[in-house]
Amino acid sequence: MTIIAGMVIVMTAVIGGYLMEHGNLALLVNPAEFFIIGGAAVGSFVVASPKKVIHLTLEKLKTMFSASATKEAYLELLALLFLIFSKVRKEGLISIEQDVEDPSKSAIFMKYKSVFANKGALGFICDNLKVIITTSMPTHELDELLSTDIEARSHEEMLPSMSIQKMADALPGFGIVAAVMGVVLTMGKINEPPAVLGHSIGAALVGTFLGVLLCYGFVGPIAANMELRAKEDEVYFQVIKVALVAFVGGAAPQMAVESGRRAIPSAERPGFSELEEANRK
Repeated sequence: MTIIAGMVIVMTAVIGGYLMEHGNLALLVNPAEFFIIGGAAVGSFVVASPKKVIHLTLEKLKTMFSASATKEAYLELLALLFLIFSKVRKEGLISIEQDVEDPSKSAIFMKYKSVFANKGALGFICDNLKVIITTSMPTHELDELLSTDIEARSHEEMLPSMSIQKMADALPGFGIVAAVMGVVLTMGKINEPPAVLGHSIGAALVGTFLGVLLCYGFVGPIAANMELRAKEDEVYFQVIKVALVAFVGGAAPQMAVESGRRAIPSAERPGFSELEEANRK
């Protein structure tokens, strides 16, 4: 909801200030300018972005209004890892084979809905547990493997924000294009009275106004929001990596998830006692 609140603040400040100076709001309502600038921006995005990036961007826009990782989500993740590690410690690696092969039939994974709903994280956990089950990979090699996986995922997650930012950068230019087209139309009315010419020039300048406003007030901030969310997702995977590497390195289940807890940013990091309580459930 903070995204909507921010947009409302931008509109209130811009339109409110304009009205405080007794501006005519009707002059800013110019569908043709919106069509030129918006259509050209979307078109440039389609030209610049491969089909895969367009699909990823649309998916990220859909989830932009959802909550990012919270303390509760991290607690569920750590509690899930603790259960897996404890089962492995008591019954051996082979005991979790069925769990990672089909998480939808696993009592462990189904217990923690937020992790199960995160398909990327679920796949990351299961794929790497399969590697641990089927190979005797040294700890440092597992660390490198997980880092490579996270790096590839992070690169892909950053593509939508990069594409949206490029579209934002183009908006002021498209605003100038719309303004120039308006001036061209105004020149065709050169014999009209000054009042008509003034109205036409004002309408042309709305294009520049819209291009700059959309760039810095809306589209640019959306790109920044998507970038920050991608970095938050990377932290979530880093927590999994740290816990897995610690466990494979010989740490006890409690210490392995404690290592993962330390990788969580302080704002979302659960306390030591909170993690202990979650592990007892």
